[in-house]
Amino acid sequence: MVLTKTTLHSLKIAVIGIPGKWSSELLADALAARTGFKLVIDLGEVAADLANSRLLYRGQDLAELDGLVIKKAATRYHPGMIDRLEMLRIAEYRGVKVFSSPEKIIRLVDRLSCTVALRQAGIAMPPTLATESLDEALEAVQYFGEAIIKPLFSTKAKGMIWLSATTPLKKLRDQLTEFQQQQGFFYIQQKITLPNQDLGLMFLGGQYQGTYARVNQKHSWTTSTSEGGKYAPAEPQPDTLAMAERAQAVFNLDFTTVDMAETADGPMCFEVSAFGGFKGAYDALGMNMAEKYADYAIQQIQSAK
Repeated sequence: MVLTKTTLHSLKIAVIGIPGKWSSELLADALAARTGFKLVIDLGEVAADLANSRLLYRGQDLAELDGLVIKKAATRYHPGMIDRLEMLRIAEYRGVKVFSSPEKIIRLVDRLSCTVALRQAGIAMPPTLATESLDEALEAVQYFGEAIIKPLFSTKAKGMIWLSATTPLKKLRDQLTEFQQQQGFFYIQQKITLPNQDLGLMFLGGQYQGTYARVNQKHSWTTSTSEGGKYAPAEPQPDTLAMAERAQAVFNLDFTTVDMAETADGPMCFEVSAFGGFKGAYDALGMNMAEKYADYAIQQIQSAK
């Protein structure tokens, strides 16, 4: 179909995100500039009318829209996000094009689910142990020497804790006990030596878009921007790019960022993002991924009509 101003302005594509937040509004503005329609939807206010296959948000049946682009499912990661994403399957069932498919995103929201899928695909990752057992967790930290324990639902290093086997045993056990009381499950990853940065490789429709680095500015164990890390342009090694391409293909998302590290032992993958970020590309590369994503979503919807 040839895209014209008339056909574009007949499209109604909404953003699933956080009203007022930069990335959600950036994407919504990019879509509005092309279609004339803007709506940012907070999933916390959505009601699923299962008897009538309706998905209601402030009087709007989302299943009557042409498309939904998922940017954020909640202000913070938590298990309830899975239920929120499940509701979007109603719109998908009724023929609304959802980017990315909720069923695909759900596989990534839980850190353990993502890790299991990546390891089964042969993607190199830091040595990892998952358990509910305090004794097994303690033994893993002692074996790893240095470890990072991570919540199953988190982003930007929130809730992650660095542990060392040199810590007195009682204190180390107390740290693990406190984490268990808060999280209920241990995801323990050996701390690997990074070259003061890790990488975010972006993919849109499975096609590589570019890479930015998160550079450690405070000499802490994490490069997360929430802990002082800064974005910078980067160029991945060929084997790093090849591994990232394989990693994102496991989940086949419409847009994602693959977090990678280039170590002395070769490239390693930390995770494939459930939602993908715009900030790194914007700050480090001057690239507006929201505009690219908007063009992609419109093209996919139009080609399906």
